[in-house]
Amino acid sequence: MVKIGKHHLPIFVTFTALSQSQIDLTTAVLPMVTTIAWEVTDLLRAFYRGNDVTVVNKGGEPQTNADRAADLHILTRLQETYGDSCGYLTEETFNLRSRRTGTPVSEPCPQDWVWIVDPIDGTKEFINKTGEYAVHIALTYQQRPYLAVVALPETEKIYRAVRGRGCEVVDRNGPGARSIHVSPNKPLADSVVIASRSHRNPALEKILANLPCQQQLQVGSVGGKVAAILEGRADVYISQSGQSAPKDWDLAAPELILTEAGGAFTNSLGQELRYNQADVSQWGCLVASSGQWHQELCDICLAVAS
Repeated sequence: MVKIGKHHLPIFVTFTALSQSQIDLTTAVLPMVTTIAWEVTDLLRAFYRGNDVTVVNKGGEPQTNADRAADLHILTRLQETYGDSCGYLTEETFNLRSRRTGTPVSEPCPQDWVWIVDPIDGTKEFINKTGEYAVHIALTYQQRPYLAVVALPETEKIYRAVRGRGCEVVDRNGPGARSIHVSPNKPLADSVVIASRSHRNPALEKILANLPCQQQLQVGSVGGKVAAILEGRADVYISQSGQSAPKDWDLAAPELILTEAGGAFTNSLGQELRYNQADVSQWGCLVASSGQWHQELCDICLAVAS
């Protein structure tokens, strides 16, 4: 059985050298996913520094051959181990299935355990070479994240977490893994709000204008935004959907990273997010914070929207 905090949940992992085995997420699965994240980090850094990145427009959003290569590498490595015992939901495979059918895919993966992957969160940042892109790998159980890895290739850092076990940061150029926790001891008026460079709309601008905290920091990718909260450079991130909304693969891994570090990540009603549902879009207002003023921030978002 998998032991996560007080929970004991069944998971069966197929290895090349073993038949069906029961394995602990922290001792075996997390190190393997960390290795995959480092492999993809090196792959993307090579693309980032090379001259062979090709860009196409898919449904109004850019996609590169680097996205596809990273997605293929992650899926291949995961499927070698887990086969059909887990479901797989990634940005690239979802878009491919949608294009084949002509409509957005509306059926969730049937498995209890589902890998949710974004090979490049922040493709525009990758193309524009701001350095603020991330890799997200999350393992969910019955629509909630239980394991997460967020890699920031250009800083060569990985943030990783298992539900009930806290959050760690691994610095490739540092001493190794260390625990990391948010620092919430700050007046709300002095808090720093993370603003997106590319996903802005009038409804979001109205919310931001009504916050008691007006210091803003621009950071690309949701993974990068959550890392900024963990590192103490920012305190609040708010997302408000407009004509589009963040998808499961944008949020599943960053959510667990933040909450296991002591922060909070909910919708503005204070409800936890659910993943691998019929609609992969997370509509409405989402609030991520260091936790101290989370309820007050949710209340402000609701009041402005009403």
